[in-house]
Amino acid sequence: MSKTVYLNINEITEVRHKEIQLKDVADVYCDDSATMNKCKAMRIKTIHLDQNKRYVESALDVIKKLVEMDPTISVTNVGKVEYIIDYHKPKPPYWAWQWAKTIFVCIICFCGASFAIMTFNNDVSVTDVFKEIYKIVMRKESSGFTIMEVSYSVGLFLGIVGFFNHFAKFKINTDPTPIEVEMRLYEDNVSKTLIQNDGRKESDIDVT
Repeated sequence: MSKTVYLNINEITEVRHKEIQLKDVADVYCDDSATMNKCKAMRIKTIHLDQNKRYVESALDVIKKLVEMDPTISVTNVGKVEYIIDYHKPKPPYWAWQWAKTIFVCIICFCGASFAIMTFNNDVSVTDVFKEIYKIVMRKESSGFTIMEVSYSVGLFLGIVGFFNHFAKFKINTDPTPIEVEMRLYEDNVSKTLIQNDGRKESDIDVT
């Protein structure tokens, strides 16, 4: 009796071991639990190089291995046709180095954002505008540090938090943040480029 096995292969999977099983890169379902467990445990690739590398693989090879393992099964792939195994050498976590990189990135982002805000305020003469508005409303000269400057600074902070939908580990709502959206788009473009480059057979240099 034929048993149907459903595969949902992820587009890219990061692994840190060399013996890659089907369950590492795909969700597997079958009505027969014994067949499903056997398929999940099937080895689909062995990585021989001891270096970080991305491998572009085909779902057709996985299906072929499954049928060779058990000719009675019928495989239906509902995931990606080509997928990527992103192998990283196992190594102990270097917490001090990771925190140092995080702090460095935070400092760079803070300084860059501060510079961008200051140059924008200078370009549009926000200080002069505030002085004029304060003089019109209060009928006296601004000292340069009034309720307008304070409100503008607080509003700028709240606007940034609201736009990025993220502060520390808290989120305003369940929508992904703009940074998360851009990171997913970047990862998708990287994966598509790797797959497309792997499919190219030209021997000449391609600069497009």
